[in-house]
Amino acid sequence: MSFFKQTHLNHLKIVAFIGLNTLFSPDATAQNPQSNQQDLKLWYNKPSEKWIEALPVGNGKIGAMIFGGIEDELLQINESTLWSGGPVKTNVNPESKTYLPKIREALLKEEDYTKANLLTKKMQGFYSQSYLPLGDIHIKQNFNNAKPTSYYRDLDIANAVATTTFTINGVTYKREIFTSAPDNILLIRISATKKGALNFTVSSSSQLRFTPKTIGNNELVINGKAPANADPSYYNPGGGRNPIVYEDPTGCDGMRFQYRIKASAKDGKVTVANSEINIQNATEVTLYVAAATSFNGFDKCPDKDGKDENKIATDLIQKAAKQNYSDLFKKHITDFKKYFNRVTFTVKDTLKANKQKTIPSNERLKEYSNGAYDPGLETLYFQFGRYLLISSSRPGGPPANLQGIWNKELRAPWSSNYTTNINAEMNYWPAEVTNLSEMHQPFLDWIQDAAKTGAVTAREFYGAKGWVVHHNSDIWGLSNPVGDRGDGDPVWANWWMGGNWLSQHLFEHYQFTGDKKFLAEKAYPVMKEAAIFTLDWLVEDANGYLVTAPSTTPENKFKDKNGNEQAVSIATTMDMSIIRDLFRNLIEASQILDIDKEFRAILIAKQSKLYPLQIGKNGALMEWYKDFEETDIHHRHVSHLFGLYPGREITPSNTKFLDASKKTLEIRGDEGTGWSKGWKINWWARLQDGDHAYNLIRQLLNYVDPLARNSGIGGTYPNFFDAHPPFQIDGNFAGTAGMAEMLLQSYNGYIQLLPALPKAWKEGQVKGLVTRGGFEISMNWNKQELQTVAVKSLNGAECILVSNVPLKLENTYITSQKTDKGYQIIFPTIKGTSYQLVRK
Repeated sequence: MSFFKQTHLNHLKIVAFIGLNTLFSPDATAQNPQSNQQDLKLWYNKPSEKWIEALPVGNGKIGAMIFGGIEDELLQINESTLWSGGPVKTNVNPESKTYLPKIREALLKEEDYTKANLLTKKMQGFYSQSYLPLGDIHIKQNFNNAKPTSYYRDLDIANAVATTTFTINGVTYKREIFTSAPDNILLIRISATKKGALNFTVSSSSQLRFTPKTIGNNELVINGKAPANADPSYYNPGGGRNPIVYEDPTGCDGMRFQYRIKASAKDGKVTVANSEINIQNATEVTLYVAAATSFNGFDKCPDKDGKDENKIATDLIQKAAKQNYSDLFKKHITDFKKYFNRVTFTVKDTLKANKQKTIPSNERLKEYSNGAYDPGLETLYFQFGRYLLISSSRPGGPPANLQGIWNKELRAPWSSNYTTNINAEMNYWPAEVTNLSEMHQPFLDWIQDAAKTGAVTAREFYGAKGWVVHHNSDIWGLSNPVGDRGDGDPVWANWWMGGNWLSQHLFEHYQFTGDKKFLAEKAYPVMKEAAIFTLDWLVEDANGYLVTAPSTTPENKFKDKNGNEQAVSIATTMDMSIIRDLFRNLIEASQILDIDKEFRAILIAKQSKLYPLQIGKNGALMEWYKDFEETDIHHRHVSHLFGLYPGREITPSNTKFLDASKKTLEIRGDEGTGWSKGWKINWWARLQDGDHAYNLIRQLLNYVDPLARNSGIGGTYPNFFDAHPPFQIDGNFAGTAGMAEMLLQSYNGYIQLLPALPKAWKEGQVKGLVTRGGFEISMNWNKQELQTVAVKSLNGAECILVSNVPLKLENTYITSQKTDKGYQIIFPTIKGTSYQLVRK
């Protein structure tokens, strides 16, 4: 049941019980959010050699990877709207819908999975487009091969600033770099402790087609063009096909881009020559970097109908250059801390090792991987995930992709796209709970676009109403099954639940914020259309159940009765779990809004006929319609546990399926890619096994050597990026979300405090986490037991807390009551008011 639906169920009788003399603190949690914040820095004692050692800064539009070189500093930069291609093509496979009845006959009547698999390949379209690198900025200082006597570089994630300092011949040089969201500008300040000691050049290049030019005596401009098409790195069919194509005869595809670098020196001389900016005999120099593309929306040609990237970049840099560094920095800090400082999380280091200031972060990570106790590293990783979300996903920009906004490859792994069978959704798991709801907005906006293209795909590919998204998408909202019309393996290319899963995020945003306007105008209409497609997609099996056919489970295969590996079947558990989740959310939304009673009745009736969860002969949750033998029992995807997390179908009160879920995870094992381990942290947290979840945190934080070839073993690179391998940012976000899930859960109609606290976190505190129902929670614990709780009501809903120890609401007679869930306390709240609870 929705929190907001429950809000007033017991409100009146509790108010009467409290009486009029109750006193509430107006804001008991109002404290300096940095007062208990540890030193949140990644720091190193040598420059990075590999990209996965460089340090990321970003503002949701401009991203930069900073290498920290001495004589040759490299900043690899991105602009978040720079993708190949253009609006999604229509009518790319007009024969697709004719194969659907043939596939269903092969599955439901003939049980011929091989035939179904071959026919399903006939229902594929083109691949997604690719997220692209913008360019490289080189800052070259000539020290005549003199060696530094000291060196230090860091990323201060509490202030979103990267700093490099080194000393040569007695002079200390310093570079400070940040990306300002208020001014949409990248700032680089370079200084020296000796007057006139700065002599360097600034140049730039791009892997894309580009033309450099200089303006005046202090500005370098790069103009360029993105490809009209970029094939995925894994798709190389040969036959003379060029994977990168720039020409589009229609003048539509292939967006333009521009970035500008402008130098301002307090002293010395600034000149330009040979497409370089030259700095001579300066003491302090600020470089302003602005970037823009012609992207003008998912449905507009970026070339002929694109925005004026020259005007955008020119206006940005002219506006920024009129301001001094300190003023720009002040605005940046105010903006960033407004979000970052909402949450603090500390665990007491019982060994008092204090490794943050004594051991470089890469060495610290290695020690941790070898078994060292370092809770500060774990909380640093938690906050790094929040830092990355703030830096890669800002209102008004596109959502974070597979690599956030940081990518150096022309053909990035998996096109650095939106992979909607887990990864795109995983990026936003920490958004609401870690108090970054605004960063969820780009994804929620993009879902609106995907629903529009998805309606065309539903109609053209299946003759269905509503909208559908498959497993890959991009900034253009691609929604068709990929595979270049027959070359994709259906085990990943053909999967029909993307739109339904995306719809969950719309309802989750409402659950956390209580924004009824958003629910009515943005969420409900899109969720309803996803359900309309689903109603068209479902068919009856021989037993009268509603099933999906065809159906796949990402990205695992089973063996048929002849021992052949198969992908396409009927009613995979993930399909049915996602559909139940969508129907349940939509039913609740219609009740909250008091609309659509007839459609609600249809959903309720259909919901009762959906093929249910099944337990196999090994005691685990079945992944397929039948108890098939799976080809890889340790597969990285465990998609059939969707109902455990992020769904809410499998709960502690449903012990049969909870036990089956646990058995599933035990059989699968803890091994896997980085993002797979991140998902498993959340599952074990929902199973309320904090020690197992913690063990997976340690595995997720396993050091991965940047020089090693991809081993398939997930972990963390020296710069704390998640190692799939290669780099995928979803593992970072899943790790942060998983830690929050260990501390706080609110999916089951009440708020559970410390549901999966591991023994390793004996004493600690967390402030500012947010729950469904609209509550901001702060709490501390000691010796594994909750001590105090502060609850700030964001919407005035009724608060239901469950804990392992009895609590008392201060200044009232309200205390916890023992239930089968634990100690439960219920009290009404007033919007904007904070409440203190203590051990009874």
